[in-house]
Amino acid sequence: MQGTRANDDLPEGFARVDGPHEDVGDAARCVRLLWTGGWDSTFRLLQLLLRDRIRVVPYYLEDRTRPSTDTEIDTMARIARRLNEEFPHTRELLQPVRRAAVADIVVDEDILLALRKIRRRSFIGSQYAWLPAFCRDHALDGMELGVHVDDKVQALLRGFVVEVAHPAGFRSVRVDPARAGTPEHTLFGAFGFPLFRVDKREIERDSRAAGWDHIMEMTWFCHRPVRGRPCGLCAPCVYTIEEGLARRVPWPRRVLSFFYRRFVLPWKGPLRQLRLMMRGTRERPPPEPDLGA
Repeated sequence: MQGTRANDDLPEGFARVDGPHEDVGDAARCVRLLWTGGWDSTFRLLQLLLRDRIRVVPYYLEDRTRPSTDTEIDTMARIARRLNEEFPHTRELLQPVRRAAVADIVVDEDILLALRKIRRRSFIGSQYAWLPAFCRDHALDGMELGVHVDDKVQALLRGFVVEVAHPAGFRSVRVDPARAGTPEHTLFGAFGFPLFRVDKREIERDSRAAGWDHIMEMTWFCHRPVRGRPCGLCAPCVYTIEEGLARRVPWPRRVLSFFYRRFVLPWKGPLRQLRLMMRGTRERPPPEPDLGA
């Protein structure tokens, strides 16, 4: 089994986030991207570097509770090396990955409250508490997330977003500032969603047409790998299968995933909502004004 990398042992091409203001040259002409080495964020990275030739500052938030962390870090390092070798102009455009520990992020109460409100209607992961908290703490606005069609967050935000022009010259999607005060704006107002209207299969077709498919196949998605291969049972594996890229999961794990999704997964949502309801009853929060969401 792969050993756990020490927190301070940064591979080549990575840097610690150590302050709210980092010098990245012309900030208006660069893009900050949450990069995990996964399918969606890597596709966006390739668009920016190879199609648009825009400077990219990638961020990676390291969650040591997830067994895939070292695999994700190694994947990003391998993709960055491949890009630098195959497309020399990316050596200047692709900045070191800014890496920070999730354990060091302090989440403000209004963010926690917003997440609780949204979870009463639709379950989303705990990363949607520490992601906005990180951006707030480091004064980051417009960080790009790989939210796409068939994503739970895309469905959640569909009625809250507007199209905007980025200073770097492309169109993107953001939560409408007029929605300030809603839980959706509290959690997602700091982010841009350039892939909001595409799905994983479109990404696959566009990557192949552009000649990027060999790099896309280097990406990683599983949170709980089994002997170095995708498990088929974690949320990213389930989404990968259900969104049309089942070929990326080994067939024995796809078979296991079929039974898991058919007989186990349908019960997880109701049980999770019941736990949240019971927790909310015990906490007895004070009444709050209706914010229209």
